[in-house]
Amino acid sequence: MENQPQKMIVTDFVEQCRAHGLKVTPQRVAIYEAIADSRQHPSAEMVFQNVRDRYANISYDTVNRTLLTFAKIGILDVLQGQGGPRRFDPNTYTHHHFHCVHCGKIVDFDHAPFNDLALPPELKDQFTVLKKSVLLNGVCKDCENTDTDIV
Repeated sequence: MENQPQKMIVTDFVEQCRAHGLKVTPQRVAIYEAIADSRQHPSAEMVFQNVRDRYANISYDTVNRTLLTFAKIGILDVLQGQGGPRRFDPNTYTHHHFHCVHCGKIVDFDHAPFNDLALPPELKDQFTVLKKSVLLNGVCKDCENTDTDIV
């Protein structure tokens, strides 16, 4: 079952930007709205295509750098390791992901035991855990039910 993304409302977004010394421009608001309104964990390219409809002169580089800045100040998370372009998640609360290696879909899920995973003893002295997120790779039911080769 998919969870409803927990996202900031635009007024909270504006406050977060200002708290980090980031100017609130119409383009930044549009970029945030594009990602916050998406349930697809969009790539920078997907966000760019969405925002370009309203701001024809915006560049892909601007969108990508803005998304990375948002991640740096904690407005969204970056999902990496799916073998494709980096994807972005407006849900910054503890949750986990299932990634379909066939169609690329990423689905949020909660599973309390994953939240409590312990760091292996050999790493305890080397790292401090700031956030835990489990990524499961597999094949979704939609792809499993197609006649195409899965992997």
